[in-house]
Amino acid sequence: MILKSDYDYRVLDVAQMREADRRCIKELGIPGVALMNQAGRAIFEVLEEMNPSGGAVGIVCGKGNNGGDGFVVARLSLLAGWDTLVLLLATPEEVQGDAETFMRVYQRLGGEQRNVTDFTQAIEAIQSMAYCTVLVDAILGTGVVGAPRGVFHDVISAWPEIPTLAVDIPSGLNADTGEATGPCIRAVKTVTLQHMKKGFLNKAALHFLGEVVVADIGIPSVCADDTAWEKLNCT
Repeated sequence: MILKSDYDYRVLDVAQMREADRRCIKELGIPGVALMNQAGRAIFEVLEEMNPSGGAVGIVCGKGNNGGDGFVVARLSLLAGWDTLVLLLATPEEVQGDAETFMRVYQRLGGEQRNVTDFTQAIEAIQSMAYCTVLVDAILGTGVVGAPRGVFHDVISAWPEIPTLAVDIPSGLNADTGEATGPCIRAVKTVTLQHMKKGFLNKAALHFLGEVVVADIGIPSVCADDTAWEKLNCT
């Protein structure tokens, strides 16, 4: 495990991480868009290490916040002068909130984006990315329960044998148990955000995680500490 900053060594389950996010955004008032941008920058730093020659990069995004992190990475890749392609496993209209903000920025910069929603498109699209030096898995986040379904299942099952960087968690891995209940991305590196996830302690998860980098995205440590949080709200 590599730590990208002074690190709070707490290991959180999905519910605890969700609450830490909520406290940070809703109670403290740190905008979610700021956290997403910081997350994308931290992921891009690791991507630079994996792509020293500046080869082509493919970023595969879901419609949620994990995909939003991917769009930040795509913007930075594009601005770095790399051949960059985003594969969105949804329609653009399904991407909302902070994720939509960064999708629109990437598009306005002239970034190449392909949107796929069915089996035939998905298989052809992911196989066409075999030319990439590195792929970024920004499909499913830590809150997903159960095996990937639909187009997510199809893309993960057909993933090329290319070095892959996972955003927060490899898609298909359960963040609480560390088990894969269906097809799962096998990453060379995983950049997990702010805290290690409970499931990462399962040795079986290492097969999918690769090297884990814990990145500070700006969530104050008090947000993950129930005792400290209670004292903060009492002052």
